[in-house]
Amino acid sequence: MQEWLWASAAELGRGIERGEIDPVDLTEAYLSAIDAHPFRDRIYARVTADRARAEAKAASTRAKIGQRRSLLDGVPISWKDLFDTNGIATEAGTRLLEGRVPSQDALVLRRATEAGLVCLGKTHMTEIAFSGLGLNPMTATPPCKNYPECVPGGSSSGAAASVAFGLAAAAIGSDTGGSVRVPSAWNDLVGLKTTHGRLSLEGVVPLCKTFDTVGPLCRTVEDSALLLAVLEGRKPVDLAGVSLRGTRLLILDTIAMEDLRDAPKAAFYSARDRLNAAGAEIVHGHFEPLRRAFELAGMLFTADAYAYWRDTIEADPSKMYHQILTRIRPGGAFTAVDYIAGWAELNDIRAAYAEFASGYDAVIVPTVPSLPPNIARLENEPDYFVQENLLALRNTRIGNLMGLCGLTIPTGVPSTGLLLNGAPNSEEKLLRLGTAVEAALA
Repeated sequence: MQEWLWASAAELGRGIERGEIDPVDLTEAYLSAIDAHPFRDRIYARVTADRARAEAKAASTRAKIGQRRSLLDGVPISWKDLFDTNGIATEAGTRLLEGRVPSQDALVLRRATEAGLVCLGKTHMTEIAFSGLGLNPMTATPPCKNYPECVPGGSSSGAAASVAFGLAAAAIGSDTGGSVRVPSAWNDLVGLKTTHGRLSLEGVVPLCKTFDTVGPLCRTVEDSALLLAVLEGRKPVDLAGVSLRGTRLLILDTIAMEDLRDAPKAAFYSARDRLNAAGAEIVHGHFEPLRRAFELAGMLFTADAYAYWRDTIEADPSKMYHQILTRIRPGGAFTAVDYIAGWAELNDIRAAYAEFASGYDAVIVPTVPSLPPNIARLENEPDYFVQENLLALRNTRIGNLMGLCGLTIPTGVPSTGLLLNGAPNSEEKLLRLGTAVEAALA
């Protein structure tokens, strides 16, 4: 049963389909692994054992009578602690929401349950999802798979750790500026950032409603495709017959390739060479208006976030980690006129970017320009926290600012990823391309 903990969600689903794996046994294997793990309480905020066992029992019955609801029927996954869960506390990694218990599941969780997936529990996260590092001194900081003394990336920190440490077959997180892709890259996982608005945010505690997205953290591109279909309530894209031959990829030099740390830089160029050897045509390009989009980002993200969180925060700001508090409060200083004008300008930049990238199958960059930083240094050196947080989110934020979908795939070098950015709502094309990229990088 130990080998089950490291299998992809699709492999487990096929094992259930063949009658080789019983969902009850599979769920018990995960629950036992969670309870025995030394990092249990740093990864899971709450384990929903009773719910998981009930859902696994129902999945087992369906499998025996040939009425499985999806390929992933009976597969156990984890959920970031900002997805509402009926009768289970959902606190978004903050003491500000301590004791908050929703009365119904988030819509994407309902869809997953309808497809037969098993809910193992809720994973720790960056406070209110407002950092890319995964550090949370107010609740818990999960470890990184490759460097346990370092942060795992955020804000879907526990989500990534749950999969990386074999405590879930896959995880569901959210991504506002990189919160699926950063922890996926730092923990050698595949992470899918969906187009804003594609997946429902009903029942998801918001950070920035104009940028928030839902996405899976998985072992394989196939798992990402299957989970996207489940969360959207449709059939998955066909990933068969893919190849890199004839594809055109663009390396975005502006911002994304600047000031890279040594390991991510070397990993990216090694990945580029393997993609080229597999038949992809790869060129470099600049898009200078992106610099203006980055100048607008501080206002657009923080004003949105503070508008939602202001009253809750200011009722008792002592409950919030000072780095998050310092980061969100400036959002109250912007005028409505500046905010509206900023969005108008960003939409013009998005239109120009769409034209710039239109001749390519994807734009590729290193997912994160840096490796996971040390937890103790982040806690004790305020300037180091600010520096590393901005750098961690820099490349992923391009996709959020430009309204893109994105897919990060492990390069084979620990804690480094290759990020493919696709046009809005082109997830199916991106996942097919990602399947070919995954094979070339394996």
